[in-house]
Amino acid sequence: MAEKILVTIYSKPDCCLCDEAKSTIVNSPCYGQIELEEINIETDTSLFARFQYEIPVIFINGHKAFKYRLTAQQFCARLRRHKAAMLIKSLWRG
Repeated sequence: MAEKILVTIYSKPDCCLCDEAKSTIVNSPCYGQIELEEINIETDTSLFARFQYEIPVIFINGHKAFKYRLTAQQFCARLRRHKAAMLIKSLWRG
């Protein structure tokens, strides 16, 4: 089985866009390929300062991929590109 890709969503409670983004990810056809981590920016002052005007912000393996909105098709396409890049990197290293 392939290693799951870490997807991190920075959000906060009572955020309609955050709920929508999380629902899109969870209901996407590629959801089984990921490990989803949700971080509440209100629990960390530095995260709040960094993301307060951009939530939700979605990172794929530490790389910023989306903010505000996404579709399931966009999300799965980005995952495919990320997986391809990881494969190329591993082949390049030998």
